[in-house]
Amino acid sequence: MEMQETEEEFLNLRLATAVDTGGGRKRKKKDEINPYTQLGEEEEKLITFLQLRDRMLKLDPKRGGVENGKGLHLIHLLLVSATAVDENKTILAAENLSELYKNVSLNGDSIQRVAGYFADGLAARLLTRRSPFYDMIMNRPTANEEFLAFMGLYRASPFFQFAHFTANQAIIEAFEEEEQHNNRELHVIDFDVLYGFQWPSLIQSLSDKASSSNPISLHITGFGRSLEELEETKTRLVNFAKSCCNLDFEFEGFVRGSNPINLSVKKKETVAVNLLLHLNTLGSDLQISETLKSIYSLNPSIVVLVEQDGSRSARSFLSRFMESLHYFAAMFDSLDDCLPPESAERLSIEKSHFGKEIKSMINCEKGEEYHQRYERLETWRGRMESVGFRGVKLSSRSLSQAKLLLKIRSHFSQMEFDGGGGGFKVFERDGGRALSLGWQDRYLITATAWHCA
Repeated sequence: MEMQETEEEFLNLRLATAVDTGGGRKRKKKDEINPYTQLGEEEEKLITFLQLRDRMLKLDPKRGGVENGKGLHLIHLLLVSATAVDENKTILAAENLSELYKNVSLNGDSIQRVAGYFADGLAARLLTRRSPFYDMIMNRPTANEEFLAFMGLYRASPFFQFAHFTANQAIIEAFEEEEQHNNRELHVIDFDVLYGFQWPSLIQSLSDKASSSNPISLHITGFGRSLEELEETKTRLVNFAKSCCNLDFEFEGFVRGSNPINLSVKKKETVAVNLLLHLNTLGSDLQISETLKSIYSLNPSIVVLVEQDGSRSARSFLSRFMESLHYFAAMFDSLDDCLPPESAERLSIEKSHFGKEIKSMINCEKGEEYHQRYERLETWRGRMESVGFRGVKLSSRSLSQAKLLLKIRSHFSQMEFDGGGGGFKVFERDGGRALSLGWQDRYLITATAWHCA
């Protein structure tokens, strides 16, 4: 497997370098260092846990899951390790990370897997960015690996499909409410279009509503990470739209950071703003507020906000760590309902999607704000209302659609709604103004819709 191949050089690499623990040690040549006799206690502890990490990466298929009750032991070790790392207790942190790496496995059960990625994040934070091993541990996935992981999660789990279908339903209903005076024109402004996977279902739904005598015009303005990604998204959507009758489709892309105030909006068209997993990527309260004010100035007919549900903003490191651990433990556990444990697609999702985010969360520089601001529903509601937006009750069609999606997508475990135990669930919240997808009793992602007050 690629992960093994790229990191199997570790044992040779460790002989060629002295671990940098912050004192700025100079690298030594291989023949000048005996790592077993010349390293101090800190360095020896660090070398030990890095050796154990290398063994963990072998993905031994014979290595089973943890015994009953041992999952709590892994959580305890993670908390003790995180505390030691946060307090710069290098030896204690390295000892606990060594114990973790003995018990975690990236192809074990879900708790072993998630603990493995959190252990990696802590190891990188302990070593610091000056260490020659830091980049090896953090090793970001390529753009293609990220795309394949995203596509795998989209196909296997209801996570993104719940978000997309719920948002699209709110947009369609806003369009229908204004059909008498919007010239059957819909303009969607998507602040993070990503790969455009959200929009084929909307294109198809509008095409089904249209006729040769009464066509519909759909204009999507999408903000993306790069021109190349935007061009690929445009090609994908335009080609799909060609197969849909009686729909005039246009896509316009902008690189993220462009000012939304400069967008061209027609006088009578229905304008829908899509904020799907976007506001959490803005670095400060001020940026979020300014973005929402810019959106308000467009006077949209509907604003759809979809965010992961959790309190992982820039508080103390330990509180952010524990909140993230609970959240991702639920996400990894939910994959048991979607893909078999040995699935290569599942390993890709865990490594290149969840693993990347976990390690990024742990390794924002000390003293800097964590750049992704995950908040609970109540916090997002306060942000929206402070700018002038008013929450809209989501329709019974949205709830029925979400339940149907889960019924179709639930593979291996019993799926239930609003109570009980086990599986994915959908929750109506905030008096019907919010819809959440959950795993067991943990909210994973929440959708809300807003009008200008």
